Amino acid sequence: FVSEKDLSTSSTSTVTTVTLFHFGFFYDRICVLLCVQVKSVNLSEGEQLSIRGADERGALLVLANHTLLVEGQVIRSPTNTLSVYYRSMPDGSMGIFQLHYQIFRLSCSLPKRPHYGEVSVLDLLPGGTARFHCHMGYHLEGETQLTCLNASLPVWSGKVPTCRALCGGTVKNATVGRVLSPSPHHGPNATQDRSCSWSLEAPKDQRLHLHLERLALDRTDRLVLWSGLDAGSVVLFDSGRGGQIPFEGVISEGPAVRIQFITDQPNHNTGFNIRYEAFERGHCYEPYLQNGNFTTSDPLYGVGAVVQFTCDPGHALEQGPPVIECISARDPYWNDTEPLCKAQCGGDLTGPGGVILSPNWPEWYGEGEDCSWRIHVGEDKRVLLDVQLLNISDSDMLTITDGDEVTTRILGRYVGGSSPFKLSSTTPDLTVTFHSDPAGLVFGKGEGFIINYMEVSRNDSCPDLPEIQNGWKTTSHIALVRGARITYQCDPGYDLVGRETLTCQLDLSWSSQPPFCEKIMYCSDPGHVEHSTRSLSDPKLLVGTTIQYSCNPGFILQGGATITCYGREPGTPVWTSRLPHCVSEESVSCENPGIPNNGYQILSKRLYLPGESLTFVCYQGYELIGEVAIKCILGNPSFWSGPLPLCRVIKFLCVSRKLQTLKHSIKNIYTTSFLPLLCLILPNR
Repeated sequence: FVSEKDLSTSSTSTVTTVTLFHFGFFYDRICVLLCVQVKSVNLSEGEQLSIRGADERGALLVLANHTLLVEGQVIRSPTNTLSVYYRSMPDGSMGIFQLHYQIFRLSCSLPKRPHYGEVSVLDLLPGGTARFHCHMGYHLEGETQLTCLNASLPVWSGKVPTCRALCGGTVKNATVGRVLSPSPHHGPNATQDRSCSWSLEAPKDQRLHLHLERLALDRTDRLVLWSGLDAGSVVLFDSGRGGQIPFEGVISEGPAVRIQFITDQPNHNTGFNIRYEAFERGHCYEPYLQNGNFTTSDPLYGVGAVVQFTCDPGHALEQGPPVIECISARDPYWNDTEPLCKAQCGGDLTGPGGVILSPNWPEWYGEGEDCSWRIHVGEDKRVLLDVQLLNISDSDMLTITDGDEVTTRILGRYVGGSSPFKLSSTTPDLTVTFHSDPAGLVFGKGEGFIINYMEVSRNDSCPDLPEIQNGWKTTSHIALVRGARITYQCDPGYDLVGRETLTCQLDLSWSSQPPFCEKIMYCSDPGHVEHSTRSLSDPKLLVGTTIQYSCNPGFILQGGATITCYGREPGTPVWTSRLPHCVSEESVSCENPGIPNNGYQILSKRLYLPGESLTFVCYQGYELIGEVAIKCILGNPSFWSGPLPLCRVIKFLCVSRKLQTLKHSIKNIYTTSFLPLLCLILPNR
């Protein structure tokens, strides 16, 4: 099976019997659409050519036949089955046709990534699968795997699952994981008053270290950690008692820990994240650094092990040293707390490249943030900003300025969200400032931002832009200096997609991406016909679209009822004919021509539409001279196909009556001559 090919016949055949062939196309197991484009068609009288498809139930559908096929027309099958039927005449005369068919594989849409989870797609075609999993601490609700189903329109076998943090649970043989505050409930019957309890049990002779990665509780919330599962276990932490929050974590005395959380209004802005890991006695626990990494001298973390921490780009170490050591052979512990890697709120950046993150990234940034990042690169360089993500509140603002404090110039101010974009400075200095609403109540908060920066060579002109395929460009200046414009245009038969004119900006970047020329595969709207309605096979008016016009009651159609959009090489697609007209029946009707003497009309009326006939009949004894029926011919004005006929007395009837009169006269003479003789003879008897 091939995905693209031509089918054709030619008149060179010398077959003297009926030629019949039937092409069939079927693509098994993979959902596709089959399209046929008419390259040429010129059939002899009597030949038959049709393109057929099948619906989802397998019923035959005639998509087009030889009476409707025109050059450039595109016929699409509703399923993955399409056939071409051709029949020639017995005398062997054959016309020609050429069809081009192509396969379009249909696929499922890319499934959404669940919040707090990931999705890996093996294949979007029918039969392909998408597998889902949740981040540590979240529970998957729904199917872990969906399959793309083979149908006329492929769909996934189920809904995308969700990842939720559960209210309580038990973990046996706990080694490493997370406990998260429960996800809010939704729905009319949801209640927000909740008390959740978790039990963690590590393997025998091991202990548990609990690290509070996040702790943001409301005034009425309470979080309690116990070293053990019994009611009398030692309390490791109780938020209700106040005091210092142990961000360095807590360590259980034995292998078990119990966690209880009480809240009356769980939401996404409050709650906790607790990371736990089990470790053997006589060792330190395995450190953890969010948004960073570490190296160790001892992977078992025995006494004397040294760990060195580093942060991911855009983050800096806080609340702890970059190096810690496992000490005390009797009861090993780290000599200092693990540090934190936090996205900074401002700073001086002097390297050749780096990243700027919203404060506290990837968590929500805080309210009332005022941050300023000052970037300085080499004196013969300039700064290129690549804004990969910008999603802040409508009450927050991100400002980018060019130059130092003396020669500053605003390159852009942004609120809300934006698609990725790039900016360049004209000097070695560039400043990014961010201000968040102190209240943050009206518009809420945004996700944040990610901005990469790098130093680039400095020059006095914008980079040259590429030529455009199937079109051309013109420039306003020989040198692409600031203010220079490049204008793009497309060849006939192509549409410009994008901005027609690009301007070299002050920062020596172009005002937008270059456009491209796209082949026009649609016809312009031919418009409506007065006093009519129309039906479209495709509202986009793509090649192959048909429009059928029908006149309102009291009007008749002049011209073809159907027009089709077909493509031309070269050139833009056009309609197969001009628009028809709907004219009133009275304006084009023929008036009744009258009744001939000694005759009458069948189904007589005052007006006759073009194409209608009027039939005449003569009374008995008369013959019709002229046409028995005349037809109303469309014209300006319309007229009858012939004159009014005549009804004339039938001639043979007249002769017959004369003969009857003559016979009657002779009979009377005979009776008169012989009657007296009879009277004379009777007396002699």
